[in-house]
Amino acid sequence: MPEPPWGAKTRRTRAARTPLSTERIVDTALELIAKEGYDAVTMRRIASALDTGPSSLYAHVASKRQLDQLLIDRIVQGVELPEPDPERWEEQVKDIGRLFLARLQAYPGVARAAIGNIPLGFSAMRASERLLGYLRAGGLPDRVVAYAADLLPLYINAVAFEQNVRGSATGADAEPEDFRTQLRDYFAAFPADQFPNFIALADALVEGDDTERFEFGLDVIVSGLAAVAARER
Repeated sequence: MPEPPWGAKTRRTRAARTPLSTERIVDTALELIAKEGYDAVTMRRIASALDTGPSSLYAHVASKRQLDQLLIDRIVQGVELPEPDPERWEEQVKDIGRLFLARLQAYPGVARAAIGNIPLGFSAMRASERLLGYLRAGGLPDRVVAYAADLLPLYINAVAFEQNVRGSATGADAEPEDFRTQLRDYFAAFPADQFPNFIALADALVEGDDTERFEFGLDVIVSGLAAVAARER
């Protein structure tokens, strides 16, 4: 007896459906972040986007916290970093800082997942291993290496998070120069007798774009580490 056409259609649809996997879940989460922001990334929302139930996700991703770890790991997957060079350790630390920031900027919203999380995925651990190697190549004491390996990602995550939040708040069409002008004028309008420093620094406080300010902070951190290294020799 021929089978009902709706039964055949159902079987064909199921056969054509891509199997659920950890990779697909992470891919979908990144797509949701790109379209709707980090707050949209819930297990229920991901399940809906994959046309399945939330319970089916837990066979591949145990929790939202694990998903955050997977997101962090994905953005540094495949990144190759050079061997530590004692002659260039300061620049290598800066380079890895720039690279991490670029990866977070390429996936806006993932900085939210990174803040408050110790990256424990394989790819993230490999990158952290390189950072530790660069810091040790500078002759820094173990305690300083350990603290610096925490401080640098904190700074990078904070910068990426602020850029993402500011971009979401001002909108894609906002002109940074217009915003800086308005902010400078706001500072300059303060009562001079109560805010003399804001008045004196109204222009300086809004100078520099995101890259210049990030590089300044990076230089301050690495210069401080270099001073510690020199002191320990």
